[in-house]
Amino acid sequence: MNKTVYVIGHKNPDTDSICASVAYAELKRRLGVPTIPVRAGKINRETEFVLKYFGVEPPKLLDSVRTQVSDLDIDVVPPVSADISIRTAWNIMQKNNRKMLPVADENGRLLGIVTLSDITGSYMNALETNSLSVSGTPLRNIMETVHAHFVTGNEKDFHFTGKVVIAAMSTKTMDPFLGKGDIVLAGDREDAQRRAVETGACCIILTCGAKVSPDIAAFAEQHNCMMLETSYDTFTAARLINQSMPVGCIMTRKGILFFSPDDYIDNIRERMLKTRFRSYPVVDSSGSILGFISRYHLITRRRKQVILLDHNELTQTIDGIEEADILEIIDHHRLGGMETGYPVSFHNEIVGSTSTIIGRMYFDSGIVPPKRIAGILCAAILSDTINLRSPTSTYTDRAMAAKLANIAEIDIDTFADQMFRAGSSIAGMSPEEILKNDFKDYVMGSYKIGIGQINSYDLQSLDRLKPKLLGYMKTYRKASGYTLLLLMITDIINEGSVVLFTGDSDELVQNAFHPKPGADSVFLQGVVSRKKQIVPLLSNTVQSM
Repeated sequence: MNKTVYVIGHKNPDTDSICASVAYAELKRRLGVPTIPVRAGKINRETEFVLKYFGVEPPKLLDSVRTQVSDLDIDVVPPVSADISIRTAWNIMQKNNRKMLPVADENGRLLGIVTLSDITGSYMNALETNSLSVSGTPLRNIMETVHAHFVTGNEKDFHFTGKVVIAAMSTKTMDPFLGKGDIVLAGDREDAQRRAVETGACCIILTCGAKVSPDIAAFAEQHNCMMLETSYDTFTAARLINQSMPVGCIMTRKGILFFSPDDYIDNIRERMLKTRFRSYPVVDSSGSILGFISRYHLITRRRKQVILLDHNELTQTIDGIEEADILEIIDHHRLGGMETGYPVSFHNEIVGSTSTIIGRMYFDSGIVPPKRIAGILCAAILSDTINLRSPTSTYTDRAMAAKLANIAEIDIDTFADQMFRAGSSIAGMSPEEILKNDFKDYVMGSYKIGIGQINSYDLQSLDRLKPKLLGYMKTYRKASGYTLLLLMITDIINEGSVVLFTGDSDELVQNAFHPKPGADSVFLQGVVSRKKQIVPLLSNTVQSM
């Protein structure tokens, strides 16, 4: 079902991660690759401002790239209506070599399943002579099944309330077997035909090619009795007529085990093992039937294809990556040890932003990015490099930002100020929102370290929020198994960061940051980059310890 390539940034995405994914997905589509951008976490305020400013839709949220039902080549089986005859359903199954059919309403919503077993069971159990009337079988089904045609009467006057009778006896002995609203199978004996009309039959079917005489036709019309003719012999017509019942009468309605396109394969495998059904319907959120899957499909499942941007560490990537095929990695961070089972395209540069790389890919492909794409790429570069003042920024970043700003028709300094102000106020944000605004995991030796970062013009709010922030950080660290948890609150104007910390390793914090004894935070002047200042410092400290 799903053959799309997903372009994904890291968990707890920042502006660079989101904007680079959107821009690269569009570039790949223009180069003929079906891609869509997705995100692995909530969009922060700054990113929300950027996307809204340039009129770009946020990527949809994707919780995992584990294999889902939507990744399978399911068997697409067109549904049938509940009022088609059993005979028609049987013919469809035989023609298409199928053992079941979905039954749906006029909007495609699943009503039930009819199987070969349902059909054969209904035929073998058809002992009641009034089963057709009870099932509400329409006249058109009967005519199609026994290949009959109208001689007199109107379909709208068909009121079958009795049973099916074969008029095989003399008129003297017929009365006990005939009743009002019956369907009567008769031959060419006009006396039997007339008697059936007199007793209130709603429809008479002449078999063996017999013809309705003008006198009987007129008599039947007077009594609102329909007359049909078929070339089938009486035995064949009697055998077939029960097959005109609607499939809605015999289909399975309750206890149907069905799956959603969003269901994960690991979850449905367990449910399949506990049941013995041959196939299982796949139904979307509106109840519409999409097709069927069986155990065979789980063996031949297709993995999701993904392109990873702005990260290359397993701890930072989307859940379920081990079940996906990684096609490309584009990043500007340290190598994080991610392993693949096959060669992939890996593009890593010493620049301040992944969006710088994506911007150059546009121009190298001979494609000028549209104004909105140029805008979000420029914004991402400014965000990741703190308006090109971060030690991570390079000449390449500055040149690309200027080029993109010209296309987007923005002034870099004015826009950067608007963007940072929109996303930097921590007042009104929950401790979780602040910590996970831009959060990444790192494994350094035996240490599992989490580092969040948020830019702020509003450090005055920090003193008031600090107790709640540290309380949440301690709880989150213990629940998630971190050795050390850090939060960088970066002062954009004064170019420094307040670092809050909590963890089990006081020695690591002391050796890396040299805080005052007993302190739970430290101000680091000139430190604004997690990638180039905090992470290398921690990594070197771990190695030295």
